[in-house]
Amino acid sequence: MSSPRSLRIGLTGGLASGKSTVAGWLREAGFLVVDADRVVAELYQPGGAGAAAVRDLFGSAALHPDGSVHHAQVAERIFSDPQARRALEKAIHPKVRRRFTEIAEQNEGTTVLEATLLVEAGYGPELDLIVTVECDGETRLQRAVARGLTEEAARARLIAQGDGEERRRAAHRRIDNCGDLDQLRRQVDDLIVELRRLADG
Repeated sequence: MSSPRSLRIGLTGGLASGKSTVAGWLREAGFLVVDADRVVAELYQPGGAGAAAVRDLFGSAALHPDGSVHHAQVAERIFSDPQARRALEKAIHPKVRRRFTEIAEQNEGTTVLEATLLVEAGYGPELDLIVTVECDGETRLQRAVARGLTEEAARARLIAQGDGEERRRAAHRRIDNCGDLDQLRRQVDDLIVELRRLADG
């Protein structure tokens, strides 16, 4: 009997779309899930390549005294300045991609990358399947506010992430999360079955 294929899966979706919930269920099902935000957090630690990139772009004032990234200050900068956001993305995305590749190469099973700007950052060609979690913008705005963001901050993040058309166009599978958790769970269960079937070849 042949060994399962080592698949690389992309999981994406906009702010408050529910992709983190989906990622959690995939993790529970036994898949290795790499959260791009956590990779960035590691890169932003003192001495990290991400912290160095932030310092080069925005100056030492964007770092804490210990050398780690001042998240609130950087977030305020990039969500109010599209040019600054693009510059940071250009600097950070390749570093996240390299780390994901390292992790996936060491994993004998399926590896899932959870990332909001997965398609926009150009990950598509190296992935076997892209899954997007979708819901309308107004519902996502309400969810983001319920999670603690101000409406102004949530709207700024939604605008920064774009309309999602590129993401939806590139995705091979779409999960609709405008319903309840039971509806979402059924779709994820179907996805789990599909991923296992693909891995088995």
